[in-house]
Amino acid sequence: MAKIYPDSGVELSEFTAKNYDKVMNVASFGLYKGFIKKAISDLNIQENDKILDLGCGTGRNILLMNKYVSENSLLVGLDISEDMERQFNNNCKSYPNIKFTNKRIDQLFEPEQEFDKVFVSFVIHGFPHEIRKNVIKNACNSLKKGGTFNILDFAEFDMAKMPFHHRYIFKKIECKYAFDYIERDWKSILKEYGFENPTEKFYFKNYVRLLTVEKK
Repeated sequence: MAKIYPDSGVELSEFTAKNYDKVMNVASFGLYKGFIKKAISDLNIQENDKILDLGCGTGRNILLMNKYVSENSLLVGLDISEDMERQFNNNCKSYPNIKFTNKRIDQLFEPEQEFDKVFVSFVIHGFPHEIRKNVIKNACNSLKKGGTFNILDFAEFDMAKMPFHHRYIFKKIECKYAFDYIERDWKSILKEYGFENPTEKFYFKNYVRLLTVEKK
């Protein structure tokens, strides 16, 4: 299937989609498992939270979130990949509070309900900036007033100041749109869409960030 965004890394090949969790573990030299657990723990999840995961993949992140919630919560994953849908449903079949919806997050949609938290992990950087705006609008429309939008992705940094080996790896593995993403002022961008009170947590020598903002 031809990519909609030819320069993007978020539209996965069939092999990568079928082996996504293994690929992430190998690509991160085994560090991804511990890192994502830490990032999920930093979301400050409450036991009755309703959470929407945009670009949910295999359900790995939602299963980690599920450790913090009660049976009265609702965790919904959105993804467009049929491979991800099969893996997600197989991984999460024992939990009635976890649901999957096959839906594009890069196109505007009408939310079926409001959530306490919206989460997106290493997806938004892989879109052209005009398309990222759709993701932000979808997150805002899906949130309750006072709910939080949580973006786990690259931080803002100057590539020219990176150590050579870090810069080399970034250039080799990341898509075209990532280079644009790291140069933008995301707090200001999100403020334009009705978000406020930004907080940040950093990982991997401050190259990765969990940026959390509240809906006004």
